[in-house]
Amino acid sequence: MTELWIFIGTLAVAYLLPGPDMLLLLHTGARWGRSHALATSVGLGAARATHVALAGLGLAALLRTAPLAFDIIRVGGAAYLIWLGIGIFRARSLLPNGSEAPSRDLPAPCATAAWQGLLTNLLNPKALLFCSVLLPQFIRPDHGSVGQQFLFLGTILVGIGVVFDVIYALTGSTLGRWIARHALAQRLQRWSFAMLLVGFGARLAFSGRPA
Repeated sequence: MTELWIFIGTLAVAYLLPGPDMLLLLHTGARWGRSHALATSVGLGAARATHVALAGLGLAALLRTAPLAFDIIRVGGAAYLIWLGIGIFRARSLLPNGSEAPSRDLPAPCATAAWQGLLTNLLNPKALLFCSVLLPQFIRPDHGSVGQQFLFLGTILVGIGVVFDVIYALTGSTLGRWIARHALAQRLQRWSFAMLLVGFGARLAFSGRPA
């Protein structure tokens, strides 16, 4: 039981660290509102579940031993984050309904928001490696089926991620209502969110391969 709480605490710290997932949720909630941000969290949850499954199948080990495969995913993920950042920078408005040009900046379908969440996390190879490194540390072969333990811990990983994602989604929605009344805050949000996403993409692009 003590090890389980250590596992949960480790996950909480990881989800509290600023990253592209958090930033995407805050931005989506601020610009499009609660429903779109929650749809983004669904995509992020699906991506994490995929990472857990891939780690269980041993594909994370393949990324360690196949540098080209790791680099392809890493560069693709970096390019996607930079593309998202440029899209934010070029947006006419970050208000929920695009008040500066409502007829040209209509909310995208929630499915699009879910896909953005899925791709943002899925194209980050370090998210897969995180699962492959963390989960085995808490698996005890003498405590029963390794597969069942992996499934149990993976479910906790995804579940706690969803909890934090919902919190960030609701925070972004509240932020959006506040910036609607402050023109300067709108510009600062657009610049800061765009630069941070581009920065995350650049860091991923130039990060080293796993040891």
